[in-house]
Amino acid sequence: MPRRLALALMLTDIAFLLYWSASLLILSGLVHVPRDWMYEGFDQPRVMAWNWSFLPVDLAFSLTGLYAVRAARRGDPTWRPMALLSLTLTTVAGGMAIGYWCLLREFEPTWFLPNLLLVIWPLPFIWRLVCDLGSAEGAA
Repeated sequence: MPRRLALALMLTDIAFLLYWSASLLILSGLVHVPRDWMYEGFDQPRVMAWNWSFLPVDLAFSLTGLYAVRAARRGDPTWRPMALLSLTLTTVAGGMAIGYWCLLREFEPTWFLPNLLLVIWPLPFIWRLVCDLGSAEGAA
């Protein structure tokens, strides 16, 4: 696994695990966050449900990404399809959030730009992995 891919996966995946841990602490009332740090409508039931609907996909890309890094370190060739899965889910999660903010015409940079980054940064790695996996299948 290229070092840049391992670093990008680890940073993103750990950041999301921390985000969801913090979200759980905030939801439980154990941690208070200033309202101006939050996105529009964060305390409305529908918006809360929308946010929490991302938990499964975010956990899926985080866990598959961390597994891919671990597999690569062990020399396990399953790292490629696991990384591809993780990167695809990362792009999908970012795209879903971007779609939501665009539909609402809310372009708060602190929420919009990180999600746009989730759509963009995986793309070159996805392309490379698809090419690698395609050429490996052609050789088999």
